Amino acid sequence: MRNRRIALLLIAVGSILLLAAVSLIGYNIWDDYRVNAEVAGLVEEIPSGALNADGVPAYLLDPYREMPTAEINGYRYIGRLYIPSLDLELPVMDSWDYKRMKTAPCRYCGSAYLNDLVICGHNYTSHFGRLKNLSAGDAVQFTDMDGNVFSYTIRQMETLSGTAVEEMKSGDWDLTLFTCTWNGRARVTVRCVLNAETEKTQTAQ
Repeated sequence: MRNRRIALLLIAVGSILLLAAVSLIGYNIWDDYRVNAEVAGLVEEIPSGALNADGVPAYLLDPYREMPTAEINGYRYIGRLYIPSLDLELPVMDSWDYKRMKTAPCRYCGSAYLNDLVICGHNYTSHFGRLKNLSAGDAVQFTDMDGNVFSYTIRQMETLSGTAVEEMKSGDWDLTLFTCTWNGRARVTVRCVLNAETEKTQTAQ
């Protein structure tokens, strides 16, 4: 009798754990779908890289200036990110916290004008979940709120510890993208350099 009770208890516990796992998977799928729908609407409100008006862009005259932002649905954004090989286009918020990352990738630190921009994103498949599929040589493009386009090439893929804050910000990289791995213990990190064509265009202006 006692063995039967233990068996029934184990079955009940197993059923509860299975239900919890299914519920978590279902929530993650729903949350990913929700975020994808939100981002599709947001990205349309960010400049798409139209040519600047005649004259020198303000950031070339003063690279230390704050990146311009625009408020959309209560959050401020600094521009849009485009990764052609993933067919991925996303708005980028001006600062990060876990609540903001539920909506869109965020600036972790730095500036596109000083060539040290770091952008973090949730590992939703519709956000940065596919960064691990990138490789050296792939293109990345960032467009600020003034329509200035910064073109980059991926040079290095890294996996850093979840506590490697200084390592994430260090190094001579013009752009860094990162997201957590599926278990949250490490960070998939994409290191990019500014293309020579962009540098020449900036110099010519």
